[in-house]
Amino acid sequence: MPSDQPQPDQPDQPDQQPQSQSEEQEQPAPPAPLLTLRDGLPPVVDTPEALAATCEAVAAGTGPVAIDAERASGYRYSNRAYLIQLRREGAGTHLVDPVPFDGLAPLQEAIGESEWILHAATQDLPCLRAEGLAPHALFDTELAGRLLGYPRVGLATLVEELLGKRLKKEHSAVDWSQRPLPKPWLEYAALDVEVLVELRDLIAAELVATGKDAWAQQEFDALRSFEPAQREDAWRRTSGLHKVRGRRGLGAVRALWELRDSIAEQRDVTPGRVLPDKAITAAASAMPADRAALLGVQGFRGRGAERYAARWVAALQEVGALPEEELPTRSPRGDGPPVPRAWAERDPVAADRLKRAREAMTALAEDLGMPVENLLTPDYLRRVLWTPPRTREPEALAAAVAERLTELGARPWQVERAAPIVVTAVLEADAAAEAAAAEDPPGADEA
Repeated sequence: MPSDQPQPDQPDQPDQQPQSQSEEQEQPAPPAPLLTLRDGLPPVVDTPEALAATCEAVAAGTGPVAIDAERASGYRYSNRAYLIQLRREGAGTHLVDPVPFDGLAPLQEAIGESEWILHAATQDLPCLRAEGLAPHALFDTELAGRLLGYPRVGLATLVEELLGKRLKKEHSAVDWSQRPLPKPWLEYAALDVEVLVELRDLIAAELVATGKDAWAQQEFDALRSFEPAQREDAWRRTSGLHKVRGRRGLGAVRALWELRDSIAEQRDVTPGRVLPDKAITAAASAMPADRAALLGVQGFRGRGAERYAARWVAALQEVGALPEEELPTRSPRGDGPPVPRAWAERDPVAADRLKRAREAMTALAEDLGMPVENLLTPDYLRRVLWTPPRTREPEALAAAVAERLTELGARPWQVERAAPIVVTAVLEADAAAEAAAAEDPPGADEA
């Protein structure tokens, strides 16, 4: 029975019971500390005198040079660099505005034959080359991360996982053509090269430890001559193209896309800011015959599209007058094999070759701890398997496959591992087809 006497004050008790050890272990780890600039934010290099000082500092530094570039993707038509960041031991960080200069040959000379460190080199090499900068040697931390099997290879992820620092990425999609560049943007840009040297050293050591350093070097050497692919019939990438019916509709998409691309190039703005894709496909379906009808199509009022109304209508009228044979077809003509889903109907033996090779390539990639597309470019595999060498003598077939893969662009380490898989797939698929034909020879049912 409870006592009627007043009880002494008790400390407040929590509403919940103390967490168990397992519950404590489930609590999220505290965020990694933010990466900060060791030397403060450097001034932007935008005068000949400042560029000369930067070149002198970079030339006097030691070791590889961390390099990054910022473009105005989504804002400008051109892919040019609007800011170039460099960091080197003994030289510090430098932020170079390439716009005021007629190329950066002095900076190329200052770097000399030193190794470049980039992250996702294929994104930056073309715009750097346009400024007169090209590497004699390079190390790509993103590509190296793929070869090592890291599931996520973004710069921020690798910096946090390997260096224990958090890298903000909130300014990655801003308009870098803007002047002056805000201080927070410049800090973001400088941080992108702050730890690239340290990151490179850790990843390079892991490549050696896993026996993949020679493979990586072949990949890096191939990157030095990288050029972005020039896709034919680029208009076919128009969003919503699958909704457009008939060859004349496709012709209208092509005409409007090409006109928009020309206008965007002249104005140096991204094409979507001239006319959205959905307006192109809508007009291709409606085929408006005059300005009033065109402006009734969604997407043609405002956004700058209306001022070109006469040109849009003229392009559509030209398409309307084209003979049928000059209009594009649904499937583009190409020199490559058909899409894999069509192989079984067009060439069942080739489809079997592809199935066997894909399974073996996937298994090998898993064993090597890397994405299968880094083991061999999928298009190379399809091209060799669709039209394999004629010979079926194993050694001659292996030599011919290796030669073909090399011609397509595969690196030696890739050829060494992929060629045996291709040879096996070709021979096994042929044998399976012959066995099936022997069991069910032509005309057997009639007999």
